[in-house]
Amino acid sequence: MAYIIFREKKIFYRMTGKGNPVILLHGFGEDGNIWNQQVEKLKNNNFLIIPDLPGSGQSELLEGNCSISDYAEVIKAISDKEITKIEEKKFSIIGHSMGGYITLAFAEKYPEHLNSFGLFHSSAYADDEQKIETRKKGIDFIKKNGAEVFLKTSTPNLFAEKTRKEKPELIENLLSLAYKISPEALIQYYGAMILRSDRTSVLKSFSKPVLFIIGKNDIAVPIEASLKQCHIPPISTVHILQNSGHMGMWEEEALSSTYLSQFLTDMPG
Repeated sequence: MAYIIFREKKIFYRMTGKGNPVILLHGFGEDGNIWNQQVEKLKNNNFLIIPDLPGSGQSELLEGNCSISDYAEVIKAISDKEITKIEEKKFSIIGHSMGGYITLAFAEKYPEHLNSFGLFHSSAYADDEQKIETRKKGIDFIKKNGAEVFLKTSTPNLFAEKTRKEKPELIENLLSLAYKISPEALIQYYGAMILRSDRTSVLKSFSKPVLFIIGKNDIAVPIEASLKQCHIPPISTVHILQNSGHMGMWEEEALSSTYLSQFLTDMPG
């Protein structure tokens, strides 16, 4: 594991592989380990950087309230150290869920650094009123009952019904990552997501390839919303995982790895 110091906090990330640089960003209630299966597939042709976002995994939580753009600045600091200033290369970012929100914030401010980006069960749309209310209730629940009870309640809903029945161990595996995250971190993430802006303009203005991986049974980012934004970028690749909810990299790990590998093949450096 390597790390940077960002606002006096240690932010850890791991690096592996060789080839075109790619940053893999995890989402809410996760850490970089959610990508382990994809890393095995991608590392032969890509130089991978897999951060633990601030407050997740081994990374320390940033002080105070944070925005999605603040987390994007963390990624900028990592990429400056490991990619752009050393090799003067452009790179790709693939973001899952909240990681996709961070990806869009990065692409909004630093499009010149990117060859491409991907939204894996994620969205450029801001939260609507119903989603904001749900997140606020989540914050209240965490404050009252703690992170573990909240995660036990919410995590199963991230998986398709088929997965819950046939692979219940995946829920436990995800909980084992999520339980390491403090209540304060979960609350900070929810606050950042509530306040994030609509970034469909980023999809429209970004001139390089954009990847969408969509779960047919995703409750967190419904397929209807995902399909509405797929046509916005000038260049887009769209895949629908027929048997996945919000955790396609685990629910259909081989297919997810193949889609990522195909998208990232032959990206210019």
